[in-house]
Amino acid sequence: MPRRGEPLRKLGFLTIGRFDTAAPLPGHEETLEVIERAEHLGFDSVWLRCRHLQPGISSPVAIMAAATQRTRRIELGTAVIPLGLENPFRLAEDLATVDILSGGRVNPGVSVGTPMRYDDYKTALYPDTSDAEDFSKERVLRLLRHLRGEPVSEFEGTVGIERFTRSIQPHSPGLADRVWYGGGMSSARWAGEQGINYLTSSVVSIEGTDSFDFATIQAQNIDTYLAHHPRPENARVSQGLVVIPTDSATADQVRRYREYAAGRFERTRTPQGPRGMLFSPDYVGTSDELADQLFDHAGFQRASEAAFALPFSFGADDYQQIINDLAENLGPRLGWRPTS
Repeated sequence: MPRRGEPLRKLGFLTIGRFDTAAPLPGHEETLEVIERAEHLGFDSVWLRCRHLQPGISSPVAIMAAATQRTRRIELGTAVIPLGLENPFRLAEDLATVDILSGGRVNPGVSVGTPMRYDDYKTALYPDTSDAEDFSKERVLRLLRHLRGEPVSEFEGTVGIERFTRSIQPHSPGLADRVWYGGGMSSARWAGEQGINYLTSSVVSIEGTDSFDFATIQAQNIDTYLAHHPRPENARVSQGLVVIPTDSATADQVRRYREYAAGRFERTRTPQGPRGMLFSPDYVGTSDELADQLFDHAGFQRASEAAFALPFSFGADDYQQIINDLAENLGPRLGWRPTS
């Protein structure tokens, strides 16, 4: 756990993979170039957001497949795939295929619940079953069973010249152990009980806690997860705050970064919505300043790795500067060492 004097085990970042709807290729190419750059800089992982009906990555598994052919070492994650829009059977086939191509580097982060703005497109997604779909955690369990190679068919044998198996193909051993799940207190407990990995982000829920402090709630969630994990010493916990180092930034970049964080600060003051969602402030500053803030952050102290989130609305030059400073300045101040 990264406290002062203790190293951060793994460092990565999360990208939305934005693009122009009129010309989507350059944006997708930029995302792949960012992944290549991350491997060159020694990052341990790159994580892809998943955005449907938006100019962002709608098919992170396809992006990861392309990235496997451009990289050799870096882990490729999703944060997160909303399973409400997926068939776990087909998703398991795709994930296993890409994991085989990557040499075992895929980290599927998933979520459940009713998809965002579901009523707007549910008949296009599920024309016959839109009101009967089960969006519970059972969808995660189905995916896990498929990835573990449990039988999905009653038939195994040969018909003519075609061979059929009872389990999904290809099977990628170990992939199920790299599945991640996020959420609040109840989800943290459930993820721990299932023995899967735990993703935290820049938003928590006040449900199940009497605190209104983001770092305290995040720490409580992680503690709950670890307390219910059958092998806590092997559990992986990732923190995904928005962290923007400014060491090599221009004066204009620093100004825009601080304006970005200030424009989002008001939502951090009080819980939002019926579930009481509480947002973390964005962190902007030099790597020395950021390291001090993170080492004092109760959630960071309990995470075994970090995948800092890149802001949504910056340009390619901004992302390059942020990524470089994460690897070359902030990471070493957190005790992290790049992988060659």
